[in-house]
Amino acid sequence: MKSFHAPLYEKLEHHANTNPASFHVPGHHNGKSLQFFLQGKDQLKDITDRFNPIMEIDLTEISSTDDLHHPEGPIKEAQRLAAKCFGSDDTYFLVGGSTSGNLALLLTVCKPGETIIVQRNVHKSIINGLKLAGAKAVFLTPQIDESSGLATIPSLEQVCDALLLYPEAKAVFLTNPNYYGISIKLDHYVEAVHRIGIPLLVDEAHGAHYGLHPELPESALAAGADAVVQSTHKTLPALTMGAMLHVQGNRLDTEELRQSLAMIQSSSPSFPIMASLDISRAMVQALGFEMFQPALDAVHSFKRWVNDENMIISVMRWGEASTVTGLRQLDPLRVLLYDQSGQLSGFELLKELEQYGCWAEMADSRYVVLVMGVHTNDSEIEKLKVAVVSIHNKYKNNYNIVDSHQKNSKLTVTTISLNDKIAIGAPVSFSRRNIDDSEIVIRKLRECEGLHSAQMIVPYPPGIPLLYPGEKLTTEIIDQIENLASAGAKFQGVEDITLTTIKVFLNGKKE
Repeated sequence: MKSFHAPLYEKLEHHANTNPASFHVPGHHNGKSLQFFLQGKDQLKDITDRFNPIMEIDLTEISSTDDLHHPEGPIKEAQRLAAKCFGSDDTYFLVGGSTSGNLALLLTVCKPGETIIVQRNVHKSIINGLKLAGAKAVFLTPQIDESSGLATIPSLEQVCDALLLYPEAKAVFLTNPNYYGISIKLDHYVEAVHRIGIPLLVDEAHGAHYGLHPELPESALAAGADAVVQSTHKTLPALTMGAMLHVQGNRLDTEELRQSLAMIQSSSPSFPIMASLDISRAMVQALGFEMFQPALDAVHSFKRWVNDENMIISVMRWGEASTVTGLRQLDPLRVLLYDQSGQLSGFELLKELEQYGCWAEMADSRYVVLVMGVHTNDSEIEKLKVAVVSIHNKYKNNYNIVDSHQKNSKLTVTTISLNDKIAIGAPVSFSRRNIDDSEIVIRKLRECEGLHSAQMIVPYPPGIPLLYPGEKLTTEIIDQIENLASAGAKFQGVEDITLTTIKVFLNGKKE
């Protein structure tokens, strides 16, 4: 193992070891206020045991620490080491999760009224960033992987076509990988966007570990993306809300970006969160490939075991075939479990696993997503095996494994996809102005061609917004809504669950 050096954490630890008399915020004063209140209250000792070590390094911007918004000491050094580790020109610590990085990027590249090309299936922080920036978004429909029914990113052809249709676009913003660990290699996307002379921005929240082991997918930075947001806390050992924004090249105004970050991030950032980012980077550099190998070995072993046991609970087998264009990459540390007998939806399987102390990241109508950490070992895998065997034994009497493509309400509904004819949307204006009820009317869907939607239409599955407020209803979109409804898709956030009626703007358009 290489030497372990985490300058920000080391500075905080050194300060705590001096037994300082604290006359500054935060109000717990290195945990001493908490200790004073709980002194002699043995029944509450667990509170001090858990919180005091954290509070000892929970400081503010004093001369022995640093200032995130104007780093000159250990924060500057920690960010420099992170940039070197992950391969960027500059790295910025984020204490508000990837959300803060996404917001800052949109405020940096878009002035009010300017256009950006974005894929439809984005995190809500992207939509909020568009509102804050007052930008116009051209939405691209993602590709659907037929073997799993899961959405990836738009095709390269879509991106190129959108750039030709909207040459005024200030950037392209993609989300890669998706929640399920599927990503597309971005090299050709980078080349296409850079030919236009604009930046490619990537929300890589679920890929902070990418590129750090030969078995892991290539990172967006390695592909040449200009700015990449990573949720370090999701897949590396950082505290919740700890994330990083990596930037390279000269297509972004870095001074504008720093100002945007200063607006978005707290003026009193959490030093424990920043220290955990520093520690995560130091672990990556000290351990190298060794950091991920035990977890990868454990996951491979678990997948082989599931395949050999032939139970109703199965692991998603991806195979080589894919209906998406571009080289598909799969995260080996994401495991998708599902009931191949069709008895349990993903939501129901999630609840079953929880009965055995196995808590998964998420579920949908078919899959349960397990995120395996670098700590994952045989003992944890054994606990998961016990849960899987127990669930199998509970439901095996109705054992009737069906082919994954066979018609079944719980299995095939996720394969509902979106129409290629609406692959590239017209620009949609975003603002922080709330929509007044007096501006909206409810009309029959078939009577709304040419009008602008006053609500977001999200068929689930696949969970991809078909319409954002302000988008025009075309014949193709109306047909698609009706087709999805008849196929069994549910629509999130709508009052009329049948979608025979829809809210539209009174004057036919959104101002």
